[in-house]
Amino acid sequence: MIVLDANILLYAYDADSDKHAKARAWVEEVFSGASPVGLPWQTLSVFMRIVTNPRLTGKRFTTVEVADLVDQWVKQPNVRLLGPGDNHWSFLRQMIVDGQVRGPLITDAQLAALTIEYGGILHTTDRDFSRFPGLRWKNPIA
Repeated sequence: MIVLDANILLYAYDADSDKHAKARAWVEEVFSGASPVGLPWQTLSVFMRIVTNPRLTGKRFTTVEVADLVDQWVKQPNVRLLGPGDNHWSFLRQMIVDGQVRGPLITDAQLAALTIEYGGILHTTDRDFSRFPGLRWKNPIA
């Protein structure tokens, strides 16, 4: 399963980014493909929080625009929304302890734990994920 980090989606929808074209093409291919795609709730909330923030530069989305966009994603037959399961704490605890994380990296540990819990491969541009043992991850636009 392809698990998406918010940064890939942000690059795909930020036309001012130097990573935009590559990220947009990759995201469109993934959402229209047959491979299973996992969208963690935290990925969606981070994406929506950033693209609707009027204090940031660049194109901002209205709440209706971002809701419509997310609707398009989740209606794809290969997309699954990912939330923590009953054993999530054991995965998260391992990521926190073994990854030696604290502070803001706890959020990364949550995404790493969720990816492992679902047996996925995290797709991200954030190299901080290399600190989590057992996590399979890759940068699809490198």
